Amino acid sequence: MTSRRWPGFVYDAGDEPDPRFTLANERTFLAWIRTALGLMAGGVAVEALGYPGHGALRAVLAVSLLLSGVLCAGTAFFRWAAAERAMRLGQPLPGPFLLPVLGAVLVLAGLLAVLMVLL
Repeated sequence: MTSRRWPGFVYDAGDEPDPRFTLANERTFLAWIRTALGLMAGGVAVEALGYPGHGALRAVLAVSLLLSGVLCAGTAFFRWAAAERAMRLGQPLPGPFLLPVLGAVLVLAGLLAVLMVLL
């Protein structure tokens, strides 16, 4: 059976899951989007409101926050699609591949912020 819903590679696979699981997957997607927006807003704020005299550190911090926000937003859709497809096919949910990357970037951003305050 072919669905008219987009994307077809998700909705044309398997059987319709319990709507509660689909809606929970959608809420998780939206949480990743909110996280991405927060990271990008933080990167813009660091650059716009940064300490004078810390140009290189400020730029690295701002860019790392902006890029992590872009990465988070860019992978949110694929994470949603993979989870939705797995539920439809009765397969285990995919692992959270973005979490370690996001955690490492935030550790780097925090260390850079500490350096900016101390220097």
